[in-house]
Amino acid sequence: MLSLRKPSGETIRGFLSEQAQRDWTYAAVGATAGAQPADYVVDHTRVQLGQGQEVFEAARSALQRWEQFRLGWVETWPADAPIQSGSTIAIAAPPAAVWWLNACRIVYVIDETAGTHRFGFAYGTLPAHAGSGEERFLIEWRPEDDAVWYDILGFSRPNHFLAKLGYPWVRRLQKCFG
Repeated sequence: MLSLRKPSGETIRGFLSEQAQRDWTYAAVGATAGAQPADYVVDHTRVQLGQGQEVFEAARSALQRWEQFRLGWVETWPADAPIQSGSTIAIAAPPAAVWWLNACRIVYVIDETAGTHRFGFAYGTLPAHAGSGEERFLIEWRPEDDAVWYDILGFSRPNHFLAKLGYPWVRRLQKCFG
């Protein structure tokens, strides 16, 4: 959904209510947990955050608060959306002179404490999204070397005609996000 001004909470609630009834825009739902589809662009970013349980817990808490979207140019709505399978969220960004609302739904949640501690989730795109695909956000703490990692894995392709038209610019935004 495109808008010349930042959408109101009421507008976003209606947008999410309508999108919550819609199906995914891609067939490979859940593929960030395994092999990604060949006909999509795959992006993978992995960075070590530090070491130890305290770093892991802080990163986990940040992910649960959607901090990865607090970049100054993109927002999630609702800001406190629960990290649970089936939650529908809006990603709002003013990438140019307009605001663009993108609808996503959480596909799965990872919460493992045996061996390597892992916490994260993946969300997939719904029809009112500029792209089509899935993105996984993951925090890992490996007790054997005490390393804590942040891992983003996604696959996408344009879904909206404006995203197709401006695909090089869309790719640049995706890289900035990663």
